[in-house]
Amino acid sequence: MSTFSAEHDAILDAALHLALHSSWEAFSLQELADARELSLAEIARHFRSKDDMAEALFDRADAAMLGLPPEEDEALAERLLIRIMAWLDYLAPYKPLVRDMLAYKLEPGHFHLQAHGITRISRTVQWFIEAARWRPTGLGRILGELTLTSIYLTAVASFLVDGSDNLNTTRTLLRGLLERATRRCPRC
Repeated sequence: MSTFSAEHDAILDAALHLALHSSWEAFSLQELADARELSLAEIARHFRSKDDMAEALFDRADAAMLGLPPEEDEALAERLLIRIMAWLDYLAPYKPLVRDMLAYKLEPGHFHLQAHGITRISRTVQWFIEAARWRPTGLGRILGELTLTSIYLTAVASFLVDGSDNLNTTRTLLRGLLERATRRCPRC
């Protein structure tokens, strides 16, 4: 994970603030440049596009999850639950923007963003596996990663529509999916 300058972080924070007051699609890079009293060229030195800003937000969620201390005494399902929920909890204040960002990535014709999205999903799942200190091997690794990826995507879909306090609906769904998966595949 890269460490960025204070200016980089301030630009992202300003972009998120502006977008929260309209939408991810509605706010413009020129509006951001004006708000930060920068030129578009200065913005481009930090972010090549709004999609790079979306990726930076997801990088922050990765960092929040990775910053948690290890849970040595917890079962695998609980360790994964804690990590995935930390990732979602970080994004919770930005949920409307996350919805907009994902909708934009999934628009027909945005194949380049969709391909990048697949690598983003894979990278985040790999971080969950590492942070949860899970060491599957062989066929168990393959099945476990596929299962965890589908559980993660299900949790994200739930998160996007979850109006419950503290994402309790998503947390309950995720807990059940992880417990079932780890019971079915104890060697994963």
